[in-house]
Amino acid sequence: MAQRRVIIDTDTAGDDSQAIVLAALAERIEIEAVTIAAGNVGFADEVRNAKYSLQLADSGDVPVYEGARSPLLKDHETAEYIHGEGGLGGELDPDVDIPSAEGFAPDAIVELARDHPGELTLMCIAPLTNVALALKREPALNDLLDSVWVMGGNVNCLGNVTPAAEFNFWVDPEAAKLVVRELDVTLIDWGLTVRDSTFEAGTLDRIADAADGSPFAQFYTAIARSVREFNRERFGEDVTTQPDTLVSGLLIDPSLIEREGTYHVDVDEREGLTRGYTMVDELGVTDGAADTRVVESVDADGFRRLFLDGIVHGDPERSLE
Repeated sequence: MAQRRVIIDTDTAGDDSQAIVLAALAERIEIEAVTIAAGNVGFADEVRNAKYSLQLADSGDVPVYEGARSPLLKDHETAEYIHGEGGLGGELDPDVDIPSAEGFAPDAIVELARDHPGELTLMCIAPLTNVALALKREPALNDLLDSVWVMGGNVNCLGNVTPAAEFNFWVDPEAAKLVVRELDVTLIDWGLTVRDSTFEAGTLDRIADAADGSPFAQFYTAIARSVREFNRERFGEDVTTQPDTLVSGLLIDPSLIEREGTYHVDVDEREGLTRGYTMVDELGVTDGAADTRVVESVDADGFRRLFLDGIVHGDPERSLE
């Protein structure tokens, strides 16, 4: 399989960090750049976490560009209550001596796309502020990219930050609305991650048992601790979900996708109960163009195997043909 060249746009904390590690470990993916957007935790922590994740996977030479420090219009609210102080489970506080790349992240996205037309995949696992700003700078961005994969929204299911909305789309709904309107997006939504990327205690214990022999398993166990505690207290379940790492997994092995559909998608940017709500017209009753690819089901066992191959053995492609 040809190598996929990827820009990862992230608000690095928790699962974002693991998504970067998994992508960096895969031979099928070449990370061209990482761009940082305001989201999960404080901006400086996000930058540090991205650099540390790359360094852990022996990819510290990948340029990290700092981007938008706040949403387009809304006030910025973070999620340390889920990811722990600093974003790595509340216990890790790594010291990373890697300078950020020169330039503003949205400009870097545009410049890389212009330099490599039709060759780059944009992997978006953060609020979409950087991508929206890149679109404002280059309205033809869609034609310059090979593909755009977005973790965001909640398709006909409960959100994870309000009953109506998923965190990434809720943080910057104006950006999400623009991106799904102007770019040919493949959408990985919150509902999919709950259905097909939830790890229960048995899987989590297996990863923890491998921590002594694998720095990646040790890292995952540390950063997942805060999320496990949150899920136990909020939902009474000892589980984690892997929304951002699922995107990495599908880019490594797209054959994991079992069912998908193409629909008109819109995002409610208005303040109020439905801020960040993802409207997916599965019934075809609106006038909007059906141009967003929505992944509806993936091979959960296959994804878990790929994930464990990466975290335990350092090779996410170990079981792939």
